[in-house]
Amino acid sequence: MKPNQSDLSVAASMNYLTADNTTFTKTEGQILMIKVNDEEHQGVYLHCSFPHTNNRIYISIRTGDNKEIGIIKSLDDDFPKDVVSLLEEQIKMRYFAPEITRLTGIKEEFGYSYWDAETNSGNCQFTVRNGGGNVKLVTERKLLIIDVYGNRFVIEDIKQLSEKEYRLVEMYI
Repeated sequence: MKPNQSDLSVAASMNYLTADNTTFTKTEGQILMIKVNDEEHQGVYLHCSFPHTNNRIYISIRTGDNKEIGIIKSLDDDFPKDVVSLLEEQIKMRYFAPEITRLTGIKEEFGYSYWDAETNSGNCQFTVRNGGGNVKLVTERKLLIIDVYGNRFVIEDIKQLSEKEYRLVEMYI
């Protein structure tokens, strides 16, 4: 940022990506590629500003070394349906998080908790390092759990848990 340049002026100068100035394609190897005006970037990824509340607005497109190319204000307004489908697929891959539909047990030992759960992707067991924000409420009702390998799991609505299930997770929230 230049001296005397306000944060607001930096935000106003963001590079917004639209169907008029941007083309998205996949390479032969199924890697997402973007062309903005005449500049091409391969191996880009999407970073949602609000991944847990609205992953369709303010989507940052970044290079592999985390350099922002630009921002999509809204998937619903800016791009044709085939491009929106391509971008939605990328978002689903990046933010893949099986939903826990039933908790069958949590055991704790040596600073780790061992979770046994049923998810919308099948039964699974995973290990969570206690502390460090690995289990956190991301909305009033949505719980995000990150295991020791960085895999994410969600409980969409903790108020829908049975009393026994709620007691299991309550000490980690």
